Formats: sequence, C-alpha cells, structure tokens
Amino acid sequence: MTFEFKNNIDKLGTAGLFLTAIFSPCCFPLFAFGASAFGLGSFELFGGWTMWIFQAMILISVGGLYISYRRHRCMYPLLIAIPSAAIIFYAYYFSKSENSTYLIYLGMFGLFIATGINYYRNKLHGNCDTCVIYEGKNVELESTITCPNCNHKKTEMMPTNACVFFYECENCKTRLRPLEGDCCVYCSYGTVKCPPIQVGSDCCK
Repeated sequence: MTFEFKNNIDKLGTAGLFLTAIFSPCCFPLFAFGASAFGLGSFELFGGWTMWIFQAMILISVGGLYISYRRHRCMYPLLIAIPSAAIIFYAYYFSKSENSTYLIYLGMFGLFIATGINYYRNKLHGNCDTCVIYEGKNVELESTITCPNCNHKKTEMMPTNACVFFYECENCKTRLRPLEGDCCVYCSYGTVKCPPIQVGSDCCK
C-alpha cells in the first residue's frame, strides 16, 4: 500500500459516505436536492445495498484517520470521528426516534470535520513516507551517504535510537567515521543529518 493511498483513505471514506447519501435521496432526504440537481430524482444508486455501503464508508473513514494518527500523532481527528461514527451507528441500530436521521446527519458532518482537521495535520507534518515523530517533531529518516573516497552514493534509513559512528562503503570498503564536530556519519556525509540534530537537540551520546 503506497503512502499516497494510505494518506487519503479517510478522504476516500468520507467522500464515499456523502456520495452514497447524495445518490440515495430516499434514505437521506436532506440530500434529495443535490440528487435532483443531477437529475436523479428518487434514483437509488445502490438499492438495497445503500446502508451497508454507507456503513462500510464510515469504517473506511475512521480507519484512514487512525492510519494518519499513527504518523502525525494528533488525536483531534479521532476524537471527533469516533463519537461521530458511534452516533451514526446508534441512530441506525438503536434509536427509535423519528428524528434519528438528524443524528446520522450530525455524525456525517462530524466525520467531514474530522477529515478536514486530519488533512490540515497531514499538511502540517508533510507528506513524507520516510518521516517519523521524534521528540514531538517531524524528522526525515532517509539520508543518502556519499563516500568521500570513491564518491559512491547509497540511500539509507537512519535509526532513531542510536547514532552511526562507523559506516563501510559498499563500493570501496572504506570505513567512514564522523568528521570533527559531527556526531555521526550521516551528519558528515549524508544529505540529511541525524534526528537529534534535525530537532535541535544534543548529538547522540
């Protein structure tokens, strides 16, 4: 699963949620006007499958928000999305009120808001599949080391729990060490410095 796809699962779910509602005006009267604008009238796109697809889109949306949370570690989208999804399921399965449809609308717009906040958090932390949160900040782990002896380049993933003091060039077998003043070989020969330096903390000890 590519990063671009994972980063858009919540949008896919939420968009599918609203499209299902718009193209199912009999189940969602509030969206009947939108369906009429498309000349669909009372057309049911999914027929008897409407509510099953609708619920699947809810789960896809919440699942996508959780995947995003694991990267940016911001709880706000989930804190909105989970209660919103719970409201929808409660209205559909347990509520006996004639106004339960309004609870479903409330949950839908809650998921919409959660998706918007998640989009903002993803943009804030950058769309980077080799980035992680380190000491509360977003850092890049991918760095390309260039051997000063033979100019051979190789892209590596930096660890977050230790600095690399020695690195052997796979081409000329030269054993690289940090230059004076640097804490690791990535700071000396890499295109990206190590995580502690990126966040402005002390070098690895």
